[in-house]
Amino acid sequence: MAAAAPLRAAVIGAGYWGPNLARNFKASPDWELAGIVDMDHSRAAKLAAAHGGVPVCGSVQELLETVDVDAVAIATPAHTHHGIALTALRAGKHVLVEKPLADSRAKGLEMVEEAEERGLVLMADHTYCYTPAVLKIRELIAEGSLGEILFIDSVRINLGLVQPDVDVFWDLAPHDLSILDFILPGGLRPAEVAAHGADPLGTGRACVGHLTFALPHDAMAHVHVNWLSPTKIRQLVVGGSQRTLVWDDLNPQQRLSIYDRGVSLDKQSRSAADRQASAISYRLGDTWSPALPEHEALGQMVAEFASSIWQQRPARTSGASGLRVLSVLEAVSNSLRADGASSAVIGNEAQLEGMR
Repeated sequence: MAAAAPLRAAVIGAGYWGPNLARNFKASPDWELAGIVDMDHSRAAKLAAAHGGVPVCGSVQELLETVDVDAVAIATPAHTHHGIALTALRAGKHVLVEKPLADSRAKGLEMVEEAEERGLVLMADHTYCYTPAVLKIRELIAEGSLGEILFIDSVRINLGLVQPDVDVFWDLAPHDLSILDFILPGGLRPAEVAAHGADPLGTGRACVGHLTFALPHDAMAHVHVNWLSPTKIRQLVVGGSQRTLVWDDLNPQQRLSIYDRGVSLDKQSRSAADRQASAISYRLGDTWSPALPEHEALGQMVAEFASSIWQQRPARTSGASGLRVLSVLEAVSNSLRADGASSAVIGNEAQLEGMR
């Protein structure tokens, strides 16, 4: 749907992520960058000057009282997301929030409910979901090209930075969990998770972590996150009954590879007893790499934000998506406190009962 005029947005937070948001709002035909908010006035002024001298405010309240905006984009520490988002929503503004949506599920739920009650868009900035590679993965899974999903393995490891206020799961895993929520039919809805973490540096929080949970049809997902690896790896493997997909985000020449090889299930009996007694057969087929368009994920994300507002619909990475990620992260923390024991994901208890 075409809009009569661009929407007006303000970016709250001029630190690490705010400049990226400001640049994309400024470049988008759907938006007018209308303000920068930061308690550090010199930092905000520098960012505003780089984008045509837009108004600078020292607080959200000052912004709402002095600048006419349709929406705000929050790029501040996670523990501030809840308060800022509720203030903006109660002032009738649409809200975009960088990951994670909040620092607890309860706060995220209040944000989602507030937006729904007021008929406003609350969108999670799950940037990876708007990359050409992830959009293609979602398409391939939806059309059945991979067949039935057998396993998912996600690796996100690098050297640093050890965060002062969150563990490695809350820092890195939101990327992987948001991607899984985006590509899996029905979204990210595990009934329970098991997490194991290690703190060899003595920081008081996990620096290396492994997360596992069940997927439908006895499949399994595994997420590995690590602050201590001297090598950087960003890789997702989705194993299917027909094909296996590998996404290597650090290989610009061939980000996606599709392997037509694996265990052949079509010759297997559907009876569990017969499967155990029969021999496993394998197939060895071709490997190919789909062509991917070139575009900046953040540009696609701000375009989706505008479209969801104009069309009065939830964004593709809605507040509900951010809430599902938060639910898993809280279950991860509970599992870590229980020395790796499985922890139920709040909101999915009924699913857990069904599995039992």
